[in-house]
Amino acid sequence: MRIAAAVCFMSALAFIAHADVYFKEQFLDGDGWKSRWVESKHKSDYGQWKLTSGKFYGDAELDKGLQTSQDARFYALSSLFDSFSNEGKTLVIQFTVKHEQKIDCGGGYVKIFPADLDQTNMHGESQYYIMFGPDICGYSTKKVHVIFNYKGQNHLIKKDIKCKDDELTHVYTLILRPDQTYEVKIDNEKVESGSLEEDWDFLPPKKIKDPEAKKPEDWDDRAKIDDPDDTKPEDWNKPENIPDPDAKKPDDWDEDMDGEWEPAMIPNPEYKGEWKPKQIDNPKYKGTWIHPEIDNPEYTPEDAIYKFDNVGILGLDLWQVKSGTIFDNFLITDDVEEAEKFGTETWGATKGPEKKMKDQQEEEERKKREEEEKSKKDDDNEEDDEDEPEQEEHTEEPSEEEDEDEDDMIPKDEL
Repeated sequence: MRIAAAVCFMSALAFIAHADVYFKEQFLDGDGWKSRWVESKHKSDYGQWKLTSGKFYGDAELDKGLQTSQDARFYALSSLFDSFSNEGKTLVIQFTVKHEQKIDCGGGYVKIFPADLDQTNMHGESQYYIMFGPDICGYSTKKVHVIFNYKGQNHLIKKDIKCKDDELTHVYTLILRPDQTYEVKIDNEKVESGSLEEDWDFLPPKKIKDPEAKKPEDWDDRAKIDDPDDTKPEDWNKPENIPDPDAKKPDDWDEDMDGEWEPAMIPNPEYKGEWKPKQIDNPKYKGTWIHPEIDNPEYTPEDAIYKFDNVGILGLDLWQVKSGTIFDNFLITDDVEEAEKFGTETWGATKGPEKKMKDQQEEEERKKREEEEKSKKDDDNEEDDEDEPEQEEHTEEPSEEEDEDEDDMIPKDEL
C-alpha cells in the first residue's frame, strides 16, 4: 500500500516538474512592469497605458492590470520572454479582460509574435503567430477571435464564438494541442473545440466535386408536378376589379370639359385569383441529384499546422473607441491544469468580491439618483408655490345708492 502511494506521489512530482511556464505577468510590483513591456514607436499618437485595479475590484492589489486610458486610440505594447517551440507540446495562452467602461467598440485580444519582432516598430500589419481574445463593436460584433498564421497567411476560425460583453473581469483560455485539436475556454469553462483542419481553411479540401460528372438529362428532381387532368373551371375567369355599381355620375359632370365619365373601380368579390392546377406526386421523381466527389489532387495532409518554432513575444495591438479595458493575469504554458489552477487562484478568487463591489456601487448610484430627482422635484414645487399670486385683501366701498338709502333711514331714537 505504501509502495503504491509512493509511486503515485512520484508520478505527481514528475507531472508537476514537466509543466513549463513560458510567460506570466500579474503586475504585482508597481511600476516594475515598465521595464518588461515595450511601447511601440511606429506611430506617435498611440494610446497610453496605466496600472490600476479600476473602479471596482475584488482585491485592490491583485486586480491591478494595464488599462487603456485614452479614447479613440490605437494601442501597441509588448513583452519579450525566452523563445520556445511548441513542437510536440500543448500550448496554452490565457489572460483576463475587464471592459469596465461599457465598451462600445474595441479589441480585448492578445497577439503572440515571433521572438525576432522589433518591438519598437510593432503595428497592426506586423506578422504574428496567433491572435486570440474578445472583440466587440456595436451589436453585430461580439466574438472571440482565434486566428492562426499558416505559411504567411492569417486564417480566421470558421465558427462564431460569442464573447462576454458585460463590465466584469473574465478569463480567456486557448489550448492548442499537437494532435491538431484546439479548445477555447471562458471563465474556465469550455465554449468551443474541434480540429484545426476542419475549423480553419489552412488546407485545400480533401474532396472536390468530380469535374467529369454531370447530372443526367433525364434526371427529374421535381418532387411535385401539375396534375395533367386538372382543368380550370369555366366560371373562374372573373376580373380582379369591377366598376362600382353604386357609383353615379355627378350632376355637374360636363363631358365636353371633364371627358367621358367612368365609375370608380372596386375589388371584385367574385375574383378567385390566378388559377393553378393542383399538385400531385411526380411518378418520375428521382430525388435531389448529388454531385459525386473525388479525392482532391491538390490536398496534402499536414501534421504540423499547430507548430510555431520561435514563440517569444506577447503583444497588445488593438484599437478602442472608448477606453477603460484592463488586461491582467497573462500566462503562457504547456500545461492545461496549470492554467486552470492559475485562473482559479486569480480570477476565481476575486470575481465574487468584484461583483459585490460593483453591485454596491450601482445601488449607491441608484439611491443618489433617486435623492437628486426627489430634491429637484421638491425645488420645482417650491418655485411653483412662490409663483402663485397673493390674494389682495380690500374693503369694498359702498355704492352711491347705498349711501342715499342710508341717509333716508330715520334713526330709531328720532321716531
